[in-house]
Parts: sequence; C-alpha cells; structure tokens
Amino acid sequence: MIQFGTDGWRAVIADTFTFENVRIVAQATADHILTNHTGDKTPSVVIGHDTRFLSDRFAMEVACVMAANGITAWLSRADVPTPAVSFNVKAMNANAGVIITASHNPPRYNGYKIKASYGGSATDEECQQIEQNIKTMQEKGLHPRIIGYEEGLKTDMIRRYDPSWNYYQHLSTLVDMDKIHERELKIVADAMWGAGRGAFRTILSRTRTHVEEIRATLNPGFGGIHPEPLVRYLRDLVAAVSSTHADVGLATDGDADRIGAVDALGNFVDPHHIFALVLRHLIENKGQRGEIVKTISTTAMIDNIAEKHGLPLHVTPVGFNHIADLMMQKDILMGGEESGGISIRGHIPEGDGILMGLMLLEVMAYQTAPLHEIIADLQQTYGPAYYDRNDVRLAKQLKKKDIVQRIQDHAPLNINGQTVTRIVTLDGIKFHMADRSWLLVRPSGTEPVLRIYAEGPTHRDVKALLAQGDVFGDLVIG
Repeated sequence: MIQFGTDGWRAVIADTFTFENVRIVAQATADHILTNHTGDKTPSVVIGHDTRFLSDRFAMEVACVMAANGITAWLSRADVPTPAVSFNVKAMNANAGVIITASHNPPRYNGYKIKASYGGSATDEECQQIEQNIKTMQEKGLHPRIIGYEEGLKTDMIRRYDPSWNYYQHLSTLVDMDKIHERELKIVADAMWGAGRGAFRTILSRTRTHVEEIRATLNPGFGGIHPEPLVRYLRDLVAAVSSTHADVGLATDGDADRIGAVDALGNFVDPHHIFALVLRHLIENKGQRGEIVKTISTTAMIDNIAEKHGLPLHVTPVGFNHIADLMMQKDILMGGEESGGISIRGHIPEGDGILMGLMLLEVMAYQTAPLHEIIADLQQTYGPAYYDRNDVRLAKQLKKKDIVQRIQDHAPLNINGQTVTRIVTLDGIKFHMADRSWLLVRPSGTEPVLRIYAEGPTHRDVKALLAQGDVFGDLVIG
C-alpha cells in the first residue's frame, strides 16, 4: 500500500495516507537514520509541513516516532517551504529531513518527502532502503515506536522552531538585495494557498519593494485548484497584477519549490524563460562562469546560452534528483527543469521557487526594463523558442522501454516539414529537427500517462508538433 515515487511517498488522505501509515514510514526512516548514523552525537531530523489538511498533525506524529527512537526532532512551528527545511538540514548538520507535503498535487493528496544530510532529496538507494524497512516491519508484524507529544517536549527530544529565518538570511546572500531595493518594484506574490505564503513580503521587507499578497491565508482545499503555477491556475494572479499595476507577479506551488510568473501585461512567464533569464543574467551581468545542467524536457534556449558562452552543458532525465547529483559532483552554475525546479551555485541542490522569484526581481533590477521587454530581447538573442505540453491518458501502465521502442519503430524522417536530425532516448524518445525545434514523448514513471512536450520557433509550430505527438499517443494506445 505504501509505494515510493519521486522524492518520497504521496497518497490520498484518509485512503492510504493515514496516521498509521505515516507512523510506519516514520519508523522506517528512523531505522534508516540509526543504521547509518556514526559518532557520539545524538542523531537529529528536521521536520516541516505544508498547508494541507492535517499536515501539521502528521508532522507531529513523525516527530513523536523520531523522539521515541532517540532522534532529536526539530519540528517546525508552522507551515514552511520545502527548501527552508532542506536548507536547515544542511545548516544544522542534521541526519535527514522530512516534509509532510504533496507539493503541487491536488488537495486530496498528501505526501512524505525525505531529504538527505546534504539538503537535497534522498537518493534512490536511500528510498529503497526505507522501503525495505517498511516491508520488513510489515512481514514481521512490527509496530512503530512512539511517545506522547508532551513527553517529547518535556524530554527535549522534540524541539519546536522556525526554519524560515536561517533560510531567508541565506537567500539574502545569494541575491543583490541592494539592487532590488533601488529598483522599487511593485510585485504581487501568489502563494496559491501554499507554504510560500509570507515569504516574499518578509524577505523584501527591508527594501523599497511593494509587495501585495494574494491567496496567502490558510486554505487546505487550495480554493478548489491544484497549487501548481501553471497558466490555467493563475487567473487570480493575472487579475491582481492588472488591478494593482504591478511590475510582476510571482507564484509558488504548494510547498514553494517551484516558480511561475506573470509580467505587467498579464502574460504567463513559464519556468523555461525564468531559467534562461536568470542564467543569462548570471553570466552576462554578473560575470559568473560554470557548468550548466538541465533536464531533457527543458528549453533549447539553455543550449544556445551555453554554446555562445562556451560553457559545458549536461542534459539529464526528468527529475531534479538528477540535477542534484551533478550539483554535488561538479561546479554547476545553474540547474533546472521545465516544471519549475531550479537552483544556482551556492545554494542547496534543491529546486527553490522563492529563490528563483528573487532572482527574477534581480534580473529586472539590473535591466531597468519591463519584464516583457527583457523576455523579447531574450527571444531575439537566444530564440525564438515557444513551448507547450500535452498529457495523454493511457488505459494502463505500460513499460517505458516498450513504448519507446514502438515509437522508434515508426519514427518519421520529417516532422512539421523539418528533417529529423537526431533521436535521443535518454528519457522517453526525443526528436530534434533541423530548425532546432524538438518533440519529446515520455511515459510518466508514476501514472499511466504519456507526456508530450514540444518547442518550436512559433506557436503554430508547437501546435503542429504536439499534433504529431498525439499521433504517437494513438500508436501507443492502439
């Protein structure tokens, strides 16, 4: 019943995501921590949660299990961004971190994210060890060890604290706050009812930035939307930017590790553009150098920027864990993916929507131009590149390699009037065309869905590419 996916375990509240199962996963995590702990220092874990229904109570249960196992539980006093917990894991030299969140998933879901000691997501190997611990417990009929919450506080094994302050202070060292102060920007911060609420207002409170917040109160139902910064969920942000005559709107997802934006004209600014804008800024305005990493589904503008400046570029399968691995191994200036998980050198190997929102403000401060003009210049210099994605529901989960092979067996020589110059099967199957457009067909690893991604020089080209992707979808289904 408990199955791990990307970054941990997610399930429907009161169906599989129950107090009993959360205690089991917490015990399995505690066993993993104790098995790998060395030295005389008492092991510790940082625990946070988002704004979802019962997230705070689930987090308390995790703390009670950790305390019963002799692990000091640093428990957040309130909902907190996932990157804040991740940063504190590393800053406090803790053994691990746990965040109760389902990130951008619908309100009926909750989740259990596991962070490693380096401040990024636990590795596949670590998650497999924890899954094995769960299996062992169930096979042997073992029950989680747990103490009462008040007892944990009294013995100092559970310690309530605010992870945000250390995190906010760290962010201010990565971003030119003085430059942002001088620009006196007017922004709308949209927390989408999630754990990013209050973050931009607090961090920017000592600058002349005027911050208007929307959807920043506690609402476990997220107002009936998915807390994901996609254009279809940001109508309130577009309206707020227009009504307040703001320079920009910044939106973070349910646990604030993803970013989306809206310019002053109400145009959606997707993570592809945010990644490219910030990368160009770091290189051309701040004179920074280093290697770059992106996932296979991310814009070719990143390739063009890397090529122009002679910087090494790494392309990985989808999933920030692949980016994180390289950030810890190499001198990575910046890494990101199309879903909005992006980070830079000097930060934790973790996607961070709040940091990227601040970096976008820094870009605007340096350029002293409206965001839509900065984007137009980016497109003229490193584009044109327009992007969209479709999801095709499958009747059942199919093996990724079988889907890729079926499409490859019917691979066309031309797509949208352009010669196919290269086919890549790093994650799904990606067709590169002569005009630098591309089409990626990628089966989801967690649900029976075929994801179709496309980028081309015009919106019309993207639509035509997605239509070809639908043909591949019919081939797979049929």
